[in-house]
Amino acid sequence: AETHAVAWLVENRLPRFQATLALVNANEDRDAFHLHPTIPHYVHGCRRRARQLGYALDEFWLHEPDLSPQRWLAILRARNIRGILIVGLMQRNRLPARLAPLWEALPAVVTGVRTREPELSFACCDHHALALAAFEEAMALGYRRPALVLDGVIDELIEGRFTAGFLTGQRRFLPAGGRTQPFHEVARAREDLSSFTNWLHQTKPDVIFTLYHDVRKWLRRLGVKVPDEVGLIQYEWREDHSEWAGMDQRNDIVGEAAMDMLVSMIHHNERGVPAVPRATLVGSRWVPGSTVRAEAAPA
Repeated sequence: AETHAVAWLVENRLPRFQATLALVNANEDRDAFHLHPTIPHYVHGCRRRARQLGYALDEFWLHEPDLSPQRWLAILRARNIRGILIVGLMQRNRLPARLAPLWEALPAVVTGVRTREPELSFACCDHHALALAAFEEAMALGYRRPALVLDGVIDELIEGRFTAGFLTGQRRFLPAGGRTQPFHEVARAREDLSSFTNWLHQTKPDVIFTLYHDVRKWLRRLGVKVPDEVGLIQYEWREDHSEWAGMDQRNDIVGEAAMDMLVSMIHHNERGVPAVPRATLVGSRWVPGSTVRAEAAPA
Protein backbone atom coordinates (compact mmCIF):
# COMPACT_ATOMS: atom_id res chain seq x y z
CA ALA A 1 0.00 0.00 0.00
CA GLU A 2 2.87 2.37 0.82
CA THR A 3 4.49 1.66 -2.57
CA HIS A 4 1.22 2.49 -4.36
CA ALA A 5 0.86 5.70 -2.36
CA VAL A 6 4.38 6.82 -3.29
CA ALA A 7 3.73 6.00 -6.94
CA TRP A 8 0.51 8.03 -6.89
CA LEU A 9 2.31 11.02 -5.35
CA VAL A 10 5.06 10.88 -7.97
CA GLU A 11 2.55 10.69 -10.82
CA ASN A 12 0.27 13.45 -9.52
CA ARG A 13 2.70 15.87 -7.91
CA LEU A 14 2.73 19.41 -9.22
CA PRO A 15 5.74 20.20 -11.40
CA ARG A 16 8.25 22.85 -10.38
CA PHE A 17 7.16 26.35 -11.38
CA GLN A 18 8.77 27.41 -14.66
CA ALA A 19 7.44 30.82 -15.68
CA THR A 20 4.33 32.90 -16.37
CA LEU A 21 2.81 33.13 -19.83
CA ALA A 22 0.22 35.49 -21.30
CA LEU A 23 -3.06 33.90 -22.42
CA VAL A 24 -4.50 36.56 -24.74
CA ASN A 25 -8.18 36.61 -25.69
CA ALA A 26 -8.13 37.85 -29.31
CA ASN A 27 -11.90 37.64 -29.72
CA GLU A 28 -13.98 40.81 -29.99
CA ASP A 29 -16.01 39.60 -27.00
CA ARG A 30 -14.20 40.21 -23.72
CA ASP A 31 -16.05 37.22 -22.20
CA ALA A 32 -15.35 34.76 -25.04
CA PHE A 33 -13.20 32.56 -22.78
CA HIS A 34 -16.39 31.71 -20.88
CA LEU A 35 -19.34 32.33 -23.23
CA HIS A 36 -18.24 31.34 -26.74
CA PRO A 37 -19.27 27.82 -27.89
CA THR A 38 -15.76 26.94 -29.16
CA ILE A 39 -13.09 29.10 -27.51
CA PRO A 40 -13.39 27.70 -23.94
CA HIS A 41 -12.24 24.30 -25.22
CA TYR A 42 -8.98 25.81 -26.47
CA VAL A 43 -8.57 27.63 -23.17
CA HIS A 44 -9.20 24.46 -21.16
CA GLY A 45 -6.47 22.65 -23.07
CA CYS A 46 -4.02 25.54 -22.65
CA ARG A 47 -4.62 25.66 -18.91
CA ARG A 48 -4.40 21.90 -18.47
CA ARG A 49 -1.09 21.66 -20.32
CA ALA A 50 0.33 24.71 -18.56
CA ARG A 51 -0.49 23.13 -15.21
CA GLN A 52 1.18 19.87 -16.26
CA LEU A 53 4.35 21.70 -17.33
CA GLY A 54 4.59 24.08 -14.38
CA TYR A 55 3.55 27.32 -16.11
CA ALA A 56 1.17 29.97 -14.81
CA LEU A 57 -1.16 31.85 -17.15
CA ASP A 58 -2.15 35.51 -16.89
CA GLU A 59 -5.18 36.44 -18.97
CA PHE A 60 -5.41 39.55 -21.18
CA TRP A 61 -7.89 40.95 -23.71
CA LEU A 62 -6.29 41.89 -27.02
CA HIS A 63 -8.75 44.74 -27.65
CA GLU A 64 -8.27 46.55 -24.34
CA PRO A 65 -8.82 50.17 -25.45
CA ASP A 66 -6.50 51.85 -22.94
CA LEU A 67 -3.38 49.76 -23.55
CA SER A 68 -0.76 51.14 -25.92
CA PRO A 69 2.00 48.82 -27.19
CA GLN A 70 4.39 50.44 -24.71
CA ARG A 71 1.95 49.83 -21.86
CA TRP A 72 1.49 46.22 -22.98
CA LEU A 73 5.22 45.63 -22.92
CA ALA A 74 5.60 47.34 -19.54
CA ILE A 75 2.95 45.06 -18.00
CA LEU A 76 4.40 41.91 -19.54
CA ARG A 77 7.89 42.78 -18.32
CA ALA A 78 6.66 43.73 -14.85
CA ARG A 79 5.01 40.32 -14.53
CA ASN A 80 8.08 38.58 -16.00
CA ILE A 81 5.96 36.98 -18.72
CA ARG A 82 8.01 34.79 -21.05
CA GLY A 83 5.64 34.08 -23.96
CA ILE A 84 2.24 34.74 -25.48
CA LEU A 85 -0.62 32.36 -26.39
CA ILE A 86 -3.21 33.96 -28.68
CA VAL A 87 -6.69 32.40 -28.58
CA GLY A 88 -10.08 33.38 -29.98
CA LEU A 89 -9.66 34.70 -33.53
CA MET A 90 -13.03 34.00 -35.16
CA GLN A 91 -13.69 36.84 -37.61
CA ARG A 92 -10.27 37.61 -39.09
CA ASN A 93 -6.82 36.07 -39.29
CA ARG A 94 -4.88 39.30 -38.84
CA LEU A 95 -3.64 40.82 -35.60
CA PRO A 96 -3.61 44.58 -34.90
CA ALA A 97 -0.58 46.13 -36.64
CA ARG A 98 -0.03 48.52 -33.74
CA LEU A 99 0.82 45.57 -31.46
CA ALA A 100 3.72 44.37 -33.62
CA PRO A 101 6.22 45.20 -30.83
CA LEU A 102 4.68 42.40 -28.72
CA TRP A 103 5.38 39.67 -31.26
CA GLU A 104 8.92 40.97 -31.73
CA ALA A 105 9.67 41.06 -28.01
CA LEU A 106 8.28 37.65 -26.99
CA PRO A 107 7.65 34.24 -28.58
CA ALA A 108 4.00 33.91 -29.61
CA VAL A 109 1.79 31.05 -30.83
CA VAL A 110 -1.73 31.29 -32.23
CA THR A 111 -4.40 28.74 -31.31
CA GLY A 112 -7.14 27.73 -33.75
CA VAL A 113 -6.23 29.49 -37.01
CA ARG A 114 -3.28 30.50 -39.17
CA THR A 115 -2.59 34.23 -39.04
CA ARG A 116 -1.57 36.21 -42.12
CA GLU A 117 -0.34 39.47 -40.60
CA PRO A 118 1.89 38.61 -38.92
CA GLU A 119 2.51 34.98 -39.88
CA LEU A 120 3.04 33.32 -36.51
CA SER A 121 3.41 29.64 -35.67
CA PHE A 122 0.06 28.05 -34.83
CA ALA A 123 -1.83 24.96 -33.73
CA CYS A 124 -5.26 24.09 -35.07
CA CYS A 125 -7.62 21.30 -36.05
CA ASP A 126 -6.79 19.69 -39.40
CA HIS A 127 -9.86 21.14 -41.12
CA HIS A 128 -9.22 19.56 -44.51
CA ALA A 129 -8.72 16.07 -43.07
CA LEU A 130 -11.81 16.54 -40.88
CA ALA A 131 -14.05 17.43 -43.83
CA LEU A 132 -12.73 14.53 -45.87
CA ALA A 133 -13.21 12.09 -42.98
CA ALA A 134 -16.80 13.33 -42.49
CA PHE A 135 -17.41 12.76 -46.21
CA GLU A 136 -16.10 9.21 -45.94
CA GLU A 137 -18.41 8.54 -42.98
CA ALA A 138 -21.37 9.82 -45.01
CA MET A 139 -20.43 7.54 -47.89
CA ALA A 140 -20.19 4.58 -45.51
CA LEU A 141 -23.74 5.34 -44.33
CA GLY A 142 -24.98 5.17 -47.91
CA TYR A 143 -25.46 8.87 -48.62
CA ARG A 144 -24.90 9.78 -52.24
CA ARG A 145 -25.75 13.48 -52.51
CA PRO A 146 -23.88 15.31 -49.73
CA ALA A 147 -23.91 19.10 -49.51
CA LEU A 148 -22.11 21.74 -47.45
CA VAL A 149 -23.59 24.70 -45.53
CA LEU A 150 -20.79 26.95 -44.25
CA ASP A 151 -20.56 30.70 -43.60
CA GLY A 152 -18.26 32.41 -46.08
CA VAL A 153 -16.50 34.35 -43.29
CA ILE A 154 -15.51 31.12 -41.54
CA ASP A 155 -14.45 29.58 -44.83
CA GLU A 156 -12.19 32.59 -45.47
CA LEU A 157 -10.82 32.49 -41.92
CA ILE A 158 -9.55 28.93 -42.35
CA GLU A 159 -8.45 29.54 -45.96
CA GLY A 160 -11.11 27.31 -47.46
CA ARG A 161 -9.89 24.09 -45.88
CA PHE A 162 -13.37 22.82 -44.93
CA THR A 163 -14.61 23.48 -48.45
CA ALA A 164 -11.46 21.96 -49.93
CA GLY A 165 -11.95 18.75 -47.94
CA PHE A 166 -15.59 18.58 -49.00
CA LEU A 167 -14.74 19.14 -52.68
CA THR A 168 -11.96 16.54 -52.47
CA GLY A 169 -14.49 14.06 -51.12
CA GLN A 170 -16.83 14.80 -54.02
CA ARG A 171 -14.08 14.29 -56.60
CA ARG A 172 -12.95 11.09 -54.93
CA PHE A 173 -16.32 9.41 -54.44
CA LEU A 174 -18.93 10.95 -56.76
CA PRO A 175 -19.37 11.31 -60.51
CA ALA A 176 -19.37 14.86 -61.87
CA GLY A 177 -23.14 14.83 -62.29
CA GLY A 178 -23.70 13.96 -58.63
CA ARG A 179 -21.72 16.82 -57.10
CA THR A 180 -23.22 19.84 -55.33
CA GLN A 181 -22.23 23.47 -54.78
CA PRO A 182 -21.68 24.64 -51.16
CA PHE A 183 -24.06 27.16 -49.59
CA HIS A 184 -22.07 30.03 -48.06
CA GLU A 185 -24.80 32.64 -47.39
CA VAL A 186 -25.47 31.57 -43.80
CA ALA A 187 -25.65 35.12 -42.37
CA ARG A 188 -28.15 36.09 -45.06
CA ALA A 189 -30.24 32.97 -44.41
CA ARG A 190 -30.51 33.87 -40.73
CA GLU A 191 -32.29 37.05 -41.78
CA ASP A 192 -34.21 35.64 -44.74
CA LEU A 193 -34.53 31.89 -45.23
CA SER A 194 -35.45 32.14 -48.91
CA SER A 195 -31.85 31.86 -50.14
CA PHE A 196 -31.37 28.61 -48.23
CA THR A 197 -34.79 27.36 -49.33
CA ASN A 198 -33.97 27.95 -53.00
CA TRP A 199 -30.58 26.27 -52.63
CA LEU A 200 -32.14 23.28 -50.86
CA HIS A 201 -34.78 22.76 -53.56
CA GLN A 202 -32.20 23.07 -56.35
CA THR A 203 -29.53 20.93 -54.67
CA LYS A 204 -31.74 18.18 -53.20
CA PRO A 205 -29.11 16.86 -50.74
CA ASP A 206 -29.59 13.67 -48.79
CA VAL A 207 -27.09 14.79 -46.11
CA ILE A 208 -25.71 18.20 -45.11
CA PHE A 209 -22.36 18.99 -43.51
CA THR A 210 -22.43 22.16 -41.41
CA LEU A 211 -21.15 24.01 -38.36
CA TYR A 212 -24.56 25.34 -37.34
CA HIS A 213 -27.37 23.85 -35.32
CA ASP A 214 -29.57 26.49 -37.00
CA VAL A 215 -29.72 24.25 -40.08
CA ARG A 216 -31.85 21.71 -38.25
CA LYS A 217 -34.29 24.49 -37.27
CA TRP A 218 -34.41 25.68 -40.88
CA LEU A 219 -35.20 22.19 -42.13
CA ARG A 220 -37.91 21.82 -39.50
CA ARG A 221 -39.49 25.10 -40.62
CA LEU A 222 -39.49 23.80 -44.20
CA GLY A 223 -41.10 20.52 -43.16
CA VAL A 224 -38.00 18.42 -43.89
CA LYS A 225 -37.52 15.48 -41.52
CA VAL A 226 -34.10 14.72 -40.00
CA PRO A 227 -32.70 12.13 -40.59
CA ASP A 228 -35.54 10.50 -42.58
CA GLU A 229 -35.29 12.89 -45.52
CA VAL A 230 -31.99 14.71 -44.94
CA GLY A 231 -29.15 13.73 -42.61
CA LEU A 232 -27.05 16.28 -40.72
CA ILE A 233 -23.35 16.03 -39.84
CA GLN A 234 -21.67 18.61 -37.61
CA TYR A 235 -18.14 19.72 -38.44
CA GLU A 236 -17.72 20.70 -34.78
CA TRP A 237 -19.49 18.19 -32.57
CA ARG A 238 -20.19 19.54 -29.08
CA GLU A 239 -21.46 17.92 -25.91
CA ASP A 240 -24.33 20.39 -25.52
CA HIS A 241 -25.84 18.87 -28.72
CA SER A 242 -24.59 15.34 -28.16
CA GLU A 243 -27.42 13.79 -30.21
CA TRP A 244 -25.84 15.11 -33.42
CA ALA A 245 -23.52 13.03 -35.53
CA GLY A 246 -20.31 14.84 -36.32
CA MET A 247 -16.61 15.36 -35.97
CA ASP A 248 -15.06 16.14 -32.60
CA GLN A 249 -12.34 18.68 -33.38
CA ARG A 250 -10.57 17.98 -30.06
CA ASN A 251 -9.95 21.67 -29.55
CA ASP A 252 -8.72 21.07 -26.02
CA ILE A 253 -5.88 19.02 -27.55
CA VAL A 254 -5.25 21.94 -29.93
CA GLY A 255 -4.79 24.14 -26.86
CA GLU A 256 -2.32 21.65 -25.40
CA ALA A 257 -0.40 21.54 -28.67
CA ALA A 258 -0.14 25.33 -28.78
CA MET A 259 1.23 25.32 -25.25
CA ASP A 260 3.83 22.70 -26.18
CA MET A 261 4.92 24.81 -29.16
CA LEU A 262 5.29 27.94 -27.05
CA VAL A 263 7.30 26.16 -24.35
CA SER A 264 9.62 24.76 -27.02
CA MET A 265 10.16 28.27 -28.40
CA ILE A 266 10.99 29.57 -24.93
CA HIS A 267 13.50 26.78 -24.34
CA HIS A 268 15.18 27.58 -27.67
CA ASN A 269 15.20 31.31 -26.96
CA GLU A 270 13.10 32.06 -30.05
CA ARG A 271 11.30 35.37 -30.43
CA GLY A 272 10.10 37.69 -33.16
CA VAL A 273 7.98 36.82 -36.20
CA PRO A 274 9.47 33.52 -37.45
CA ALA A 275 11.07 33.38 -40.88
CA VAL A 276 9.48 29.94 -41.27
CA PRO A 277 6.24 29.64 -39.25
CA ARG A 278 5.48 26.15 -37.95
CA ALA A 279 2.12 24.43 -37.66
CA THR A 280 0.75 21.62 -35.52
CA LEU A 281 -2.42 20.04 -36.94
CA VAL A 282 -4.61 17.96 -34.63
CA GLY A 283 -6.76 15.10 -35.91
CA SER A 284 -10.48 14.80 -35.25
CA ARG A 285 -12.71 11.82 -34.47
CA TRP A 286 -16.13 10.70 -35.70
CA VAL A 287 -19.02 10.75 -33.20
CA PRO A 288 -22.17 8.85 -34.28
CA GLY A 289 -25.56 10.39 -33.59
CA SER A 290 -29.26 10.42 -34.36
CA THR A 291 -29.07 13.12 -37.05
CA VAL A 292 -27.96 10.51 -39.61
CA ARG A 293 -29.42 7.14 -40.59
CA ALA A 294 -28.40 4.30 -38.31
CA GLU A 295 -26.97 2.14 -41.10
CA ALA A 296 -26.28 2.21 -44.80
CA ALA A 297 -29.36 2.27 -47.01
CA PRO A 298 -29.64 -0.43 -49.71
CA ALA A 299 -27.84 0.51 -52.90
